[in-house]
Amino acid sequence: MMRTFALPSGQSIPALGMGTWRMGESRQQRQAEVAALQRGLELGFSLIDTAEMYGEGGAEEVVAEAIAPRRSEVFLVSKVYPHNASRQGVIAACDRSLKRLNTDYLDLYLLHWRGAYPLTETLEAFQSLQQAGKIRDYGVSNFDVDDMEEAMAIPGGDRVATNQILYNLSRRGVELNLLPWCAQREIPVMAYSPIEQGRLLNKPALKQVAKETGVNEAQIAIAWLLHQDNIIVIPKSSWIEHIEQNYAALDIELSPEDLATLNAAFPAPRNPVALQML
Repeated sequence: MMRTFALPSGQSIPALGMGTWRMGESRQQRQAEVAALQRGLELGFSLIDTAEMYGEGGAEEVVAEAIAPRRSEVFLVSKVYPHNASRQGVIAACDRSLKRLNTDYLDLYLLHWRGAYPLTETLEAFQSLQQAGKIRDYGVSNFDVDDMEEAMAIPGGDRVATNQILYNLSRRGVELNLLPWCAQREIPVMAYSPIEQGRLLNKPALKQVAKETGVNEAQIAIAWLLHQDNIIVIPKSSWIEHIEQNYAALDIELSPEDLATLNAAFPAPRNPVALQML
């Protein structure tokens, strides 16, 4: 059964979704990408994460085709480029995303990463979009603790709904300060790149636990994240088979021994490290 988290607006966000980075870049791949997302919706994936950056809008167009008959079933997330994050720039960028997605609202709209524009402007624009009914919730991405504290001190910052960050077995520095900071304030964290763009899949410990559990390495990496508190996971796949495997990760129960094996092979750093990005 899909676990959910409550956002400031009262709407629920699923704990596992579908990412779309690198989608919409190849015309030859488009139908496979649409079919994969549609299969995910059939299975029960309702969270889809995209961004204006992905394929320079191409991923949003793929998503639009995939969700066209069933928009109301989808929790739709998109993100604004930092260079579009001025007060007027955010509103214009959101309108372009809505047009590409063929919808009149986003469930969640994020600032993709920090840029030159003051956060005050970005948050003012998010609140305007929310009041206009174009977005239901807003949040940030790739924010470390100091960024989050700065945002929280700005009017509207207390309604930041999530922080989407790089977090996986090999990128555990956020466990020292950022994850506890967000958990204390009941801000769920969205983890992108759960298999480190495939680089995790050849690690011996992951192979060992996958073999003993009877699933594949990617499923173990996703299941490990799902075992963490306050975490939403958004693996990307353009293939139906992988979408089905990702969804099946919901049912994987990692034993204390499995978790100990993974923690020993992928220890969290002992000292704080700066937030990493891909």
